[in-house]
Amino acid sequence: MGLRLIGALGPLFLRTLRARWKCERLNPQHWEDAVKDGEGALLALWHGRMVCGMADHAGREYTVLVSRSKDGDISDKLLQRFGYRVIRGSSSRGGASAARAMLASLGRGSKLVVTPDGPRGPRHALNPGLAWMARETGLPIVPMGFAVDRAWRLKSWDRFTIPKWGARVVLSYGEPLRVSAEADEAELQRTTEELGRRLMAAEAQGFAHLGEPVDW
Repeated sequence: MGLRLIGALGPLFLRTLRARWKCERLNPQHWEDAVKDGEGALLALWHGRMVCGMADHAGREYTVLVSRSKDGDISDKLLQRFGYRVIRGSSSRGGASAARAMLASLGRGSKLVVTPDGPRGPRHALNPGLAWMARETGLPIVPMGFAVDRAWRLKSWDRFTIPKWGARVVLSYGEPLRVSAEADEAELQRTTEELGRRLMAAEAQGFAHLGEPVDW
């Protein structure tokens, strides 16, 4: 529902909205340190914050994992209009080919953006795919949370968030996570749980900065 609405409104509307947001960054050093050597990195954000992330990192030629669904078709078109590269696939459809494409992209130094609770949720429920990717590549996972003082929050499973005209938007980076090449399945699960905690903590910090209650 959220992406279909954005697809109908179009990139021009989203760009116009973005130009009126008052954006701040918290702890940008976590991201800067992760990518300072020009290597790839994994960037995680919640599915419901896609519009915030889409507009903020536009034009930086990041690569985004997008599901092979109708909503994914809309995301694909929007993301490419904003200057992103797109890889299609998910755990349920096209997972193996998407994993190969992601590994190749990261090997070329791309920054890969993943919504670990997508494409169907439940909200804030993660699978270990990102932890596995970090183990295979040795690259860090950087949690990226968003907080906003005024937004439309849709009645979808992810409470899809669209900041309103003139909204204050805070992008809050959490501390990066790294996974040992020797990590077993139990360690991957622990990393996944810790990623969830760091994503929530980054968003809580953003809402505290705004003086607003969290919207979960």
